[in-house]
Amino acid sequence: MEFPQPDLEAQMDELKTRVDRAASPRERAKLKAEQKQLVARWAASLSAIDRVRLARNPARPQTLDYVEALFDSFIELHGDRRFADDGAIVAGMALFGKRPLAIVGHQRGRSTRERLARNFGKPRPEGYRKAARMYELADRFGLPLITFVDTQGADPGVGAEERGQAEAIARNLELMGRLRVPVISCVIGEGGSGGALAVGVGNTILMQEYASYSVITPEGCAAILWRAAGPEKVAVAAAALKMSAPDLLALGIIDQIVPEPPGGAHRDPVGAAQLLGISIRQQLVRLGKLAPDALRKDRERKFSAIGAAYLGSRTEHEKLSR
Repeated sequence: MEFPQPDLEAQMDELKTRVDRAASPRERAKLKAEQKQLVARWAASLSAIDRVRLARNPARPQTLDYVEALFDSFIELHGDRRFADDGAIVAGMALFGKRPLAIVGHQRGRSTRERLARNFGKPRPEGYRKAARMYELADRFGLPLITFVDTQGADPGVGAEERGQAEAIARNLELMGRLRVPVISCVIGEGGSGGALAVGVGNTILMQEYASYSVITPEGCAAILWRAAGPEKVAVAAAALKMSAPDLLALGIIDQIVPEPPGGAHRDPVGAAQLLGISIRQQLVRLGKLAPDALRKDRERKFSAIGAAYLGSRTEHEKLSR
């Protein structure tokens, strides 16, 4: 993976080692301040496509990594009771502290065998129907729902379409919209299209600092707009899609950016889990104060406001689109 200033990454690694080996608190504080400045320079040097590459880093923590780090007594649910079990979707119940809750998330896999078994994190209809089972269980038993978004999109194959891919996604959107429990959606990697949204209709959408979230991949966008997906056009598409966390927060698509350890979650998975866990805990406390009907209405208001038309002048619109 290449960045505009790759030497900054080496410097960050060196500083981290020096911080760990610092002999005194004063020296450690000084090095941490230097480290913070360096990370800020590195982050500022990232282009839109650099952020997409970070979101796709195969070493980034995935749903099961966060389940292991944050939750206890996880019991996984399998199958959709119609066709098969889809490894691209993980669903189950667990304890967060002493609080029971429901979990649904994408799982891409890492080894070749695991990626094939999980279809590279691209769910099929049976995966979304498995997720729907968990949504209904969460609603029935009053369990808060935590979802983890990390997919380029739903499986586009003929088999998936034959088994009702569009219907399965649409049903999930409708079902999540009317849940009467707190729903917290966490974008932890690359969120793409309806395949991501089918597990992303939350009262609160948290997004990790270097994740990405969009209606389409930059490659797909470039192929549609310019009939080409070369590096230059893909980079232009990534910038135009406004798919990074700061852009999405400014547009009101997400609610909070969850900071990542220096250099990204893949460099310190434990630290990344701790930071995400803090945000989840805060949001559970906030949403726990709302009544069941208020939670549903809150979610409805949130998504009704997304994508409101901009009615300013053409010049103003062009300025905003930049």
